[in-house]
Amino acid sequence: MPVNHYENFPVASWLLPSRLRKPIETIYAFARSADDFADEGSLSNVERIDLLNGYEHELDLIEAGTRSATPLFIELANTIGEHQLPLQLFRDLLSAFRQDVSKARYANFDELMDYCRRSADPIGRLLLHLNQQTTPQNLIRSDAICSALQLINHWQDIAVDWHKNDGGRVYLPLDDLTNFGLSERDIANQVRSPSWGKMMAFECDRARKLMEFGAPLGRVLSGRMGTELRMIIAGGGAILDKIDAVDGDVFRHRPRLSKWDWLKIAPRALFSI
Repeated sequence: MPVNHYENFPVASWLLPSRLRKPIETIYAFARSADDFADEGSLSNVERIDLLNGYEHELDLIEAGTRSATPLFIELANTIGEHQLPLQLFRDLLSAFRQDVSKARYANFDELMDYCRRSADPIGRLLLHLNQQTTPQNLIRSDAICSALQLINHWQDIAVDWHKNDGGRVYLPLDDLTNFGLSERDIANQVRSPSWGKMMAFECDRARKLMEFGAPLGRVLSGRMGTELRMIIAGGGAILDKIDAVDGDVFRHRPRLSKWDWLKIAPRALFSI
């Protein structure tokens, strides 16, 4: 099921230490392909869950020390073994992707953050393990950055997610819609009301505060990894700025980072301390 993806943020870019590019590419291949099982194509929900369960079985083989017959999991087993990566973080990702198949609404922000804890935070934690930088403070800041990035992706993809699966998918907390006098009809009708703009500003502010809390990690990590992280943090802020600039109208102005945006972001990331 080949799928071409636009990515907000660099994946195993040239900024990363060369020794880490292959393991990061392997982790990304696992996460991206599993996420596609949950999100892409015309598979039935049963087929999606079966594919994700197949990945879970492959993790079981790794845990048991049994060699896989699949190239991706042969490489993943080598990466996990060489870098002593916690297998539970990969299981958390699969748990989130299975949830995407079965759960399309979030009652409140706490529910959404629990999803982010499993769908996004494991990636940051795996990167810290690769760098042997898993102090408690680093893990907390990494979780904040990754959850913020996940929220930013949700906010920019509100219109896209509405058309996913039967009945669409809504990551906006339902109680926030209610509190701002909105409903799912406003998503379906692609509203451009003052209330919608205020709600989106509120949601963007939540993501921005999380990002700001995690941002010191970009200075704690040294060398290329720190620079890469500062690039990602700056990119997340740029997406939020774009959403704010159109008063939350992500229906007609889905924010994307262009090459010109990255050229403006790069100096700040390279030379900030």
